[in-house]
Amino acid sequence: MDDIQVLVCDDSALMRNLISRIIDGTEGMKVCGTAMNGKFCLQKIPQLNPDLIVLDIEMPEMTGVQFLEERKKQGINIPVVILSSIATKGAAVTMQCLELGASDFITKPSGSTSSNISSVSSELIERIASYGGRYARNKGKEIYPPEFFMQQAKLKEAESAAAKEGILDKVKPATSSAASMIPPTLWQSTKKEPAVINELRSPSSIEIVALGISTGGPNALREVFAKIDPKFSRPILVVQHMPAGFTKEFAASLDRICPLNVKEAEDGDLIHPGQIYVAPGDFHIVVEKSTLCNVIRLSKEDQRNGHRPSADVLFESVAKIYQNHALGIIMTGMGRDGATQLAEMRKQGAWTLGQDEKSSIVYGMPKVAYELGAVQKQVSLENMADEMSKIVREHS
Repeated sequence: MDDIQVLVCDDSALMRNLISRIIDGTEGMKVCGTAMNGKFCLQKIPQLNPDLIVLDIEMPEMTGVQFLEERKKQGINIPVVILSSIATKGAAVTMQCLELGASDFITKPSGSTSSNISSVSSELIERIASYGGRYARNKGKEIYPPEFFMQQAKLKEAESAAAKEGILDKVKPATSSAASMIPPTLWQSTKKEPAVINELRSPSSIEIVALGISTGGPNALREVFAKIDPKFSRPILVVQHMPAGFTKEFAASLDRICPLNVKEAEDGDLIHPGQIYVAPGDFHIVVEKSTLCNVIRLSKEDQRNGHRPSADVLFESVAKIYQNHALGIIMTGMGRDGATQLAEMRKQGAWTLGQDEKSSIVYGMPKVAYELGAVQKQVSLENMADEMSKIVREHS
């Protein structure tokens, strides 16, 4: 297997070292170089030919934003993951980075200690595996699938927890070869025929659209909502896995390119036609039935599938309230959030779509949903806006 080659760009020598230790300690990934600012990063790209760049924002001489602007001018398409400050005041500039072509972002913990940065190690591994892995495969490299890297992350988390409890000797060390430690059944991709769902009722007119998405979502939603029919006549509720403090700016960035109105959902919002509501970070979003106009409710109930907001929570609510008068969509993302309750939506008679494997950054959530029989039709990212607009237009 080939390694995913990563270039780390951060003005802090300590942070460069800590990030590199996480990456180099993960089988199938390797730091090919480091840079202290955007200028040096640009200079090193031709000689290092990385598969992914981990980029800080605030750096001397050339900031992360300036690097992305220059990257765009030079036509460099290497994926970039922002590792930014956790402060919400950085949300606007983080969204600016996405608009300039960054693939995704991770909120950097406050402080610079090893224990702090290790708290986002799983997220970092996931983003590198997803974006860097896809880019490397397109270059002809043979790369482990994202699930392999996430199993390593779980092993490391278990090892860390065991070390704190003084029982490290009872846990297999993550320094051993991951390929030999992790059973292939946990990460090797296998294709299954979709299960058969017996619908309780036939699909009918569409009154609402519910969409769940995760890794790869920020740029995927930008593409879909920029191309959506300006006459789209139904409300769209969106769950994008994103931390608190960023979804308001994310919704605003979508609103600037979308012909429909996009806003961060608020508790008690009336659900209006042609309006897009993005679930706020760290809140589940559900629909509450009302006599005149259904409303949005937010909750801090426990995480579902490791997420809050959770696509499963949204889909479950829509299946209950709208039954066969809804369209459910599941797109790129790691794991299985949304898959089970999209199957419930289809059982109730809703229309359903899933993103196809080729266009997904991570074919996880849509793959599980497809295998559960929840997806009526698989659609490419390029055609998703047209397909959902067509279905709503024909069944309103």
